[in-house]
Amino acid sequence: MLEVRCLLRSVRFCSSAPFPRHKPSAKLSVRDALGAQNTSGERIKVQAFPIKYKERHPLEYLRQYPHFRCRTNVLGSILRIRSEATAAIHSFFKDSGFVHIHTPIITSNDSEGAGELFQLEPSGKLKVPEENFFNVPAFLTVSGQLHLEVMSGAFTQVFTFGPTFRAENSQSRRHLAEFYMVEAEISFVNSLQDLMQVIEELFKATAMMVLSNCPEDVELCHKFIAPGQKDRLEHMLKNNFLIISYTEAVEILKQASQNFTFTPEWGVNLQTEHEKYLVKHCGNIPVFIINYPLAIKPFYMRDNEDGPQHTVAAVDLLVPGVGELFGGGLREERYHFLEERLARSGLTEVYQWYLDLRRFGSVPHGGFGMGFERYLQCILGVDNIKDVIPFPRFPHSCLL
Repeated sequence: MLEVRCLLRSVRFCSSAPFPRHKPSAKLSVRDALGAQNTSGERIKVQAFPIKYKERHPLEYLRQYPHFRCRTNVLGSILRIRSEATAAIHSFFKDSGFVHIHTPIITSNDSEGAGELFQLEPSGKLKVPEENFFNVPAFLTVSGQLHLEVMSGAFTQVFTFGPTFRAENSQSRRHLAEFYMVEAEISFVNSLQDLMQVIEELFKATAMMVLSNCPEDVELCHKFIAPGQKDRLEHMLKNNFLIISYTEAVEILKQASQNFTFTPEWGVNLQTEHEKYLVKHCGNIPVFIINYPLAIKPFYMRDNEDGPQHTVAAVDLLVPGVGELFGGGLREERYHFLEERLARSGLTEVYQWYLDLRRFGSVPHGGFGMGFERYLQCILGVDNIKDVIPFPRFPHSCLL
C-alpha cells in the first residue's frame, strides 16, 4: 500500500511539472558566417566546402572525399541503383527457389588457389608469438564457393552475397581489395548449358528490374557518365548471349589485326585486352567462353577427359566495357579424379573435408560467381570500379 501511495505521489509531481518551452532557434546566414569574429575581434577564416554547388566535379576528384561524395547527384544515383540491384538479385534467387546462405568472412580455405590472401592476426596484447588465434592460419575470404558446396548437398540450390577480399597489388580500373560477390551453387547440374542459362537469366532479370524501378537514376548515369550506354545495354538485353570455346577464342585472337601487349597463346589465361577484343569481335554481345585448359583452372573444376588438350568444364562470361563478369563451372564430383588432383597439388591434407563430401555421397553440381561492382559498371557504363562502391579499398588507400 505504501508503494502505491509513493507511485501516485510521483505521478502527481510529474504531471504538475512545468513543460519546458523551446527556445527560439538561432539563425546564421552565409554572409554572417563569413564575416564572423572571435572574442578578440579577429575575423575567423571559414574553410570552403570542397564540393561546389551546381558544379559537375569529375568522379576522380570526388574520390578524395568519400565522406562527402555521397551527397552529390551522381553518387547518390549510383548508390540508389546499387541498393536496387541488391534487392533485385535477392528477389531473383528467392523466386527461383534458392536458399540464402551466410558464408563466413573468416576462413582457413583459399578457394581460388592464387595465394592473394589477407591473413588475420590479433593485435596488441592478444598477440601471442608462434601461436594462431584459431589454431590454424586464418584469412579474409576470397570466395564463399567451397562453403556453398557444403550447403548445396543439403538444400540443392544455394547462394550467397557478401564481401570478399583479394590482396592483389593492382591499381586497375576493375580491381578492388574489398568487393562484393554474388555466388551460387546448384546440385544436379549436368552440363555447362544449364549453368549458363541461369547466369544469363540472372543478368537480364536483375538489369530489367533496376531499369524499371529507378529509371531517373539510371538515366542520369547514362546521360552524364556514359552517353550511349543506354543503347549498348538494350543491345545486350535483347540478344541471346553467345558461346565459344577457349580454343576458338585463342584462334580469334591470333588472327586479329590488333597488336596485343600480351601475346595470346593456348594454355595461358586471357588478359583484359583479350576479353574486350573478343566481346567487340562478337558484336558487343556478352559471350561465354567455355572449356578452359585444366592447368589454368582451380583443382575443383570437372575434368572433360578430352585427350591431349585436357580441358575442364569451366565457363567465363565476358561483357562489353568490363571483360570477365561471371566465372564458374561444373565441380569435380568424382572422388578418384579429385583425389588425384589434390595429391598432385599437395593439398590432400588441407582439403580432406572436401574429399569427404565426395567419399560419403555426392551428385553432379556446379556454380558461379559474379563481381557485383563489375555488374554495376556494366549496366551503368561507369569506367572505374572505385566509383560504384561507397568506400573503395585498394592498394595504398583505405580512407575512413
